[in-house]
Amino acid sequence: MNSTFIIEKSVVILVVFSITMLMAMYSTWAERKVAAFLQDRIGPNRAGPFGLFQPLADGLKLFAKEEFSPNTPNKFLFLVGPGIAMGTALMTSAVIPWGDRFHLFGRDILLQATDINVAVLYVFGVVSVGVYGIMIGGWASNNKFSLIGAIRAASQMVSYEVAMGLSVVALLMMTGTLSLKEISVQQSGMHWNVFYQPLSFLIFLICAFAETNRTPFDLAECETELIGGYHTEYSSMKMGFYLFAEYANMFISSTILAVLFFGGYNYPGMSWAVENWGVNIANVIGIGALFIKLCGFIFFYMWVRWTIPRFRYDQLMHLGWRILIPLSIFNIIITGIVLLRVEIMAYLGF
Repeated sequence: MNSTFIIEKSVVILVVFSITMLMAMYSTWAERKVAAFLQDRIGPNRAGPFGLFQPLADGLKLFAKEEFSPNTPNKFLFLVGPGIAMGTALMTSAVIPWGDRFHLFGRDILLQATDINVAVLYVFGVVSVGVYGIMIGGWASNNKFSLIGAIRAASQMVSYEVAMGLSVVALLMMTGTLSLKEISVQQSGMHWNVFYQPLSFLIFLICAFAETNRTPFDLAECETELIGGYHTEYSSMKMGFYLFAEYANMFISSTILAVLFFGGYNYPGMSWAVENWGVNIANVIGIGALFIKLCGFIFFYMWVRWTIPRFRYDQLMHLGWRILIPLSIFNIIITGIVLLRVEIMAYLGF
């Protein structure tokens, strides 16, 4: 492993980390603007032009707020909870292909921190660990409402991760790979997976709402019942980590949706652009195409939050276990039949 490779990957990781933080920060501004638009209000407009400095003002406010801790025997775990939530939210971006490659300084630079052949499993593994941040924080708060919020988050994650995993199984049967880079490459030329697996996409999208604790599945933070849910006892930047992690998760889940089902960085005419405009320009447009897709999903997240009311807990469990999981299994069976249709017909004598 030479020093050039290390520098190259370090720059890619730093850029991806910076973009993730920036997108998470300005998602809070976009959330308020979208809510204002849907409710016929103005939204933030005081801090800077169009309120663009509002996230910076919020960050300074969180840093300046008084730091206090509840009377809990688990002070170490109380501090660890927000760190786990934030860490897992940022780790997922390591395997996402943000583009194909740039040709600079006589070498090809892959626009991905690391291309592992089990990237989909890595994403599910890291997302599964993320729930520990919420569970530990809620339990260590020594508050019954926080504990109830943590239990709700855990049961919600378990319920919807099963359906989400099963929905991706059908997609993997079709693509034959666990590499997000390879899945993106297979979708070139508008061969997007959403056209072949619409049910899988719908199930994955619904589960993504539950995984990110967004309305209508935000029962872990249900203020009408649990004050503030699992982060009720948190203040200052510890609470800021939880809030930031939610928006970082929303950004990453939107990116994964775009990569798995909407071609990732691919766009119509990309091969023509590579031949006529060069690799660099074509891939800059590809990065722009990926960000347009993921920003569309982020807007959809916000649109749903300010449109659909919160589910009851029993409705949440019913949807996960009795509707989405059977639908996912049905989708796997149908996908298997379609993939093996020639062999099945030959076995039946047709």
